[in-house]
Amino acid sequence: MIKFRNHIGTIGISTGYLRQLISDTAESCFGVAGLNAYGAKQGVSAMLKKENTTKDELIVDLHITVNYGINVGAIVDSIIHKVNYVLTEQAGVNVKSVNVYVDEMKG
Repeated sequence: MIKFRNHIGTIGISTGYLRQLISDTAESCFGVAGLNAYGAKQGVSAMLKKENTTKDELIVDLHITVNYGINVGAIVDSIIHKVNYVLTEQAGVNVKSVNVYVDEMKG
């Protein structure tokens, strides 16, 4: 459970819910072929770590595979904006940053 303070007060959100919300949002963006494993952990499992949370803001790291022939910059911008919006609107979480790493292209 991660606790955040917002304009309403302090809320606790399970990391499982946040992981699922972030992964569903990122994978729904046009041109994303999937989320990648990063290191020994799955990308989705590793995206939320204790060191990635400040007292009131969240930092999200995503490693993705994109479809070949799609504008990578547009995909990354779309993911950043959509994940930021969904976390703010649906979970009430302040997002410090969303970092997207394109690991591979799928043809």
